[in-house]
Amino acid sequence: MSRSVRLVPAVAAATLVLALTACDDAGAPDTPGSRARDVSGAPGVGDPFFPEAGNGGYDVSHYGLTLAYTPEGNRLTGTAVVTARATEDLAAFDLDLAGMEVEEVTVGGDRAGFRRDGQELIVRPPDALADGETFEVRVRYSGSPRTITDPDGSKEGWLRTADGALALGEPTGSMAWFPGNHHPSDKASYDIAVTVPKGLTAVSNGELRSARTTDDGRTAFVWHTAEPMASYVATVAIGHYTVTRSTLPPAGDTDTDAVAGPVARGGLPVYVAVDPSQVAASRKVLARLPEVMEWAEYNFGPYPFSSAGAIVDRHEDAAYALETQNRPVYPGAPDMAILVHETAHQWFGDSVTPKSWQDMWLNESLATYAEWLWTEDEGGATAEETFTELYDHGEDEYEDLWAFPPAKPTSAAHVSDTPVYQRGAMVIHRIRRTVGDDAFYDIVQGWAAAHRHGSAGTADFTAYVEKQAPDEDFDEIWADWLYGEGKPAHP
Repeated sequence: MSRSVRLVPAVAAATLVLALTACDDAGAPDTPGSRARDVSGAPGVGDPFFPEAGNGGYDVSHYGLTLAYTPEGNRLTGTAVVTARATEDLAAFDLDLAGMEVEEVTVGGDRAGFRRDGQELIVRPPDALADGETFEVRVRYSGSPRTITDPDGSKEGWLRTADGALALGEPTGSMAWFPGNHHPSDKASYDIAVTVPKGLTAVSNGELRSARTTDDGRTAFVWHTAEPMASYVATVAIGHYTVTRSTLPPAGDTDTDAVAGPVARGGLPVYVAVDPSQVAASRKVLARLPEVMEWAEYNFGPYPFSSAGAIVDRHEDAAYALETQNRPVYPGAPDMAILVHETAHQWFGDSVTPKSWQDMWLNESLATYAEWLWTEDEGGATAEETFTELYDHGEDEYEDLWAFPPAKPTSAAHVSDTPVYQRGAMVIHRIRRTVGDDAFYDIVQGWAAAHRHGSAGTADFTAYVEKQAPDEDFDEIWADWLYGEGKPAHP
């Protein structure tokens, strides 16, 4: 679906002008000017499972989102200011946006032509962009944001709740509420301002910069995320929340009996928002968040972000937990396994983000293995015992455990299936067993440090492991466990 560089004859160019002027949404006249070469960014990055996700021709550095939401009628109005750098000469480029009505687009302050094609918002700036040029595109839009059904049947995008809404983006749902380059390979910083009716709270990623009452009695919440963030872990949660704000105590000072609420270490800000119906059920496990954070830092290296926390909604609001950056979303009160899993994702998935959705196992295997390590350190089953039990009897609990190898899901509908999580964690354990504990933790911490705030793929991971343990042979692990079909021979 990539748009190739091509010569445009005069007749074809005239036809192109007419076609682009007749756009779905009102916009400035969409004309390519006198350039002979009509270079457009690709409408997708060619992800093996979500080929239309993301866009070619530019890299985003910052999103500035100004949103206003009214739950009654599910009405969202927004202005998105996207700052990006062109990676090639561009006469046009795409943004991902599903639904919503686009009212105006400007590039560099001047009105730009635009049209819609499915999830693509195709923008033609008044002047072509040069390779390496930094530009700012502003999109005004409004409407009722939609809920998207994933290939596996789960719901994402903009989820309406009893008292507001919850935005979840894995893998492509963020395009339901703001235009952007919605692929994990392009990360950016964010400023998200959300205005909601009086009495409601709007929670997002990063740090709360302000919460003020507007002239019409609504409340505007302004959030800032300085560290790069993939759009699929961006979130907005709107509703009646019980909010706890605190900071982490110094390392080693995490006596949960002395903690009145979730606090975290070293002065790191912690912002926890819990639906009132879940406060009592969540209190005990959330009080252990500082302990989990300290444990994770000891095992995985320095925490990669400037704040932490959690969002706990009701079970009926979302069917799954998600590692939204800085503060994971939980559907109801989490248990310790989920708390550990989503906390570990802040290192593996949020800071080190997959290059493509085929690399999903890099997120889920390491977060699942974190659960194994936590259980081991808490005096439960060792990781070796968990591995052996899975190998011997895993089919009893997970009938699809050996359905496909972790690094080769069969389709987009299966990127979150059991092999990606459990068999992926078995790959991680095989690495640990091969290199020993000291080298293993060096590898895990080194991987998190080497790709901090970046994106990496499976080939990057296997190459890194081999480089850190050059005297070991990983061929059988990669061939049989990571890429091999069926149940591997007994290790």
